[in-house]
Amino acid sequence: MLTDFLTQLIEEDNACLLAINGWHAPWADTFMYAFSGKVVWVPLYASLLYVIVRNLRWQVALGCAVAVALTIVLADQIGDSLIRPWVGRLRPSNLDNPISGMVHIVDGYRGGRYGFPSCHAANTFGLVFFISYLFRYRLLLVFIFGWAVVTCYSRAYLGVHYPGDLLVGALLGFASASFSYWLFRQIGKYKRPESALHLWVPVVVGGLTIGGMLVYAFV
Repeated sequence: MLTDFLTQLIEEDNACLLAINGWHAPWADTFMYAFSGKVVWVPLYASLLYVIVRNLRWQVALGCAVAVALTIVLADQIGDSLIRPWVGRLRPSNLDNPISGMVHIVDGYRGGRYGFPSCHAANTFGLVFFISYLFRYRLLLVFIFGWAVVTCYSRAYLGVHYPGDLLVGALLGFASASFSYWLFRQIGKYKRPESALHLWVPVVVGGLTIGGMLVYAFV
């Protein structure tokens, strides 16, 4: 029965991946490829660091930066160095995967060999959950959660991750952020501020970045 359940789960994962990847357009190819990048989000990361430094004492802000780094390292290394080699699930875009012939590839990008879990999802959601623990500002939380969801969608759109890879990656990011934040609170005695300043800055910076990508995609 367990085998039948897993088989059904894999089939549904394949179908969901092909549905997402099967819809494509030239502008969307450009936009999703850019959205899935890393360097393009440096301004957003810098703006998040700014609000941390702006609202916390420098000692606490330093400890917070270390905790964020720990979140990313845990999420990335557990996913990439431990789970991926153990599970060995090929990316849908990998040429050794029978499904690869049905996958739309953008700019020849196929990623590495294994894709379970998604480190993009783990790292992105790790950062998002950590920030959500730090501050309570609805506009910021809605934006960064939306950003993480679209990042995950872009990975399926590009054909380099199954939805299941992304879901497990997001859960790994949640676990890593929760552990790092708990450790940060225990060691740094952090208490969430009742009011925080300039939390709108990452929303503006991220929104401008996305707007620039859209302009680039349509031009």
